[in-house]
Amino acid sequence: MPVAQKPDAHSMTVQARCVRLSAKVADAASLAPVIETHALSRAENELLIEVKAAAVNPSDVKAATGLMPYAVFPRTSGRDYAGVVIDGPQGWTGREVFGSSGDLGIRRDGTHATHLAVEADAVVEKPTSLSWEEAAGIGVPFVTAMEGLRRAGIPKAGETVLVMGVNGKVGQAATQIASWHGARVIGVVRRSEPYEGHANSKVEVVDASTTEVATRVRELTGGKGADIVFNTVGDPYFEAAHKSLALRGRQILIAAVDRIVQFNILEFYRGQHTYVGIDTLGLSSIATGAVLRELGPGFASGHLKPFPIKPNAIYPLQQAKAAFVAVAGSSRDRVILRPA
Repeated sequence: MPVAQKPDAHSMTVQARCVRLSAKVADAASLAPVIETHALSRAENELLIEVKAAAVNPSDVKAATGLMPYAVFPRTSGRDYAGVVIDGPQGWTGREVFGSSGDLGIRRDGTHATHLAVEADAVVEKPTSLSWEEAAGIGVPFVTAMEGLRRAGIPKAGETVLVMGVNGKVGQAATQIASWHGARVIGVVRRSEPYEGHANSKVEVVDASTTEVATRVRELTGGKGADIVFNTVGDPYFEAAHKSLALRGRQILIAAVDRIVQFNILEFYRGQHTYVGIDTLGLSSIATGAVLRELGPGFASGHLKPFPIKPNAIYPLQQAKAAFVAVAGSSRDRVILRPA
């Protein structure tokens, strides 16, 4: 584990209860997380947070099942959190905050615990209108969506954003952000269903099981195509995404099932396309905090809304395995651990 800076002479020490993963396993069903108690205090540049809620993400499951070779063991899992600062520099104690990270819970101890020590520059003020569970559920999906759109160019009014996998959590976050900025959103689903999330304008839905996606996108855009394709699925939609791009269109990629795809280089350069790869695991806690702060005005104004949290998707720390299994089973619910 990385060595933390020396704690302040007067910093608080707590006995934190943590979800510990001792070694990688073959699959979620083989997970055997245990609850351990560890003494925890903050370093000079950190805050000590009492965690009120922490999300479980697909990346938490992947890191536990050996799909991330850089994940360390043993460790406390978890990337997203919301809680109260109980120790820190002057003026911090008592503040309600939330955050996320690419390294928490992967390369160092994470958020699935009663307490967390994290850099002061990493946290974001929790909007008073959000519950602890809602704030904890924002992290990875919204950071992934925002980082993708930042890198590709924030969409403008009059532009079209095509979201592949629109009902996934990243897809919904991308839809919210794009429509907040005035873009038209077209969503792609794999079976007949409406768009399930919040949006600031109508979302037109294309059923990929019955419709040729690129042809329909061209019809909906008067032949132009999409200015941005946010491909949350990867290679299964790669060709359709490629054929849906407008001149100088940008495709954002965040996932893959198979790593190798056929790629028409001629269409790529003649279309003057841009491909943007996003891996939020490469973002530090501080970099992630900066992305979340850009989203703050959207949540404050109501243009962005947290994911609904269902009571049956909230688990105590002692049921961490059940929470991991639910996420591994492609649950559409935002799964939350509540330490208390």
